Amino acid sequence: MIPQEFFDLLKSTFGDAILEAKLDGVFDPFITVAPDRMPEVGRFLRDNEKTLCDSLMCLSGVDLTKGKLGVVYHLHSTKFNHKIVLKATVTVEQPHVGSVEAVWKTANWHEREAYDMFGIVFDGHPDLRRILMPDDWDGYPLRKDYQVPEFYNGMKVPY
Repeated sequence: MIPQEFFDLLKSTFGDAILEAKLDGVFDPFITVAPDRMPEVGRFLRDNEKTLCDSLMCLSGVDLTKGKLGVVYHLHSTKFNHKIVLKATVTVEQPHVGSVEAVWKTANWHEREAYDMFGIVFDGHPDLRRILMPDDWDGYPLRKDYQVPEFYNGMKVPY
């Protein structure tokens, strides 16, 4: 399938949950999905006989600035060898995205990393907790407005 076919299939199936698409003039064509509908859209792409996106190659958090955060999903079908990128955008004040951990188990640690580094909350994740930073660390280090603390538990932070 080409990206336009993915978009047409998703738009006809999910309607308003498919927010936009950038399919031409970019290295990785992408489709933007409503954050709360990601599990449903992911399950559809995994199970549909035309798509069979059985592999979540990567899931990344992104600070988009101006109070917005994003999640980028790189999907692949091992049977058809086609790929598509999905994106979801949330605000810093409401950083909730539906978890796709039940769709692709590899999302488990990727979602935990995006939570730990950006503060993106994946609703429905079975064990959403910090993975790289200590449990009592304040803030999310990969947000662009993050300020490294001078001390952590009485120890000087070297940066």
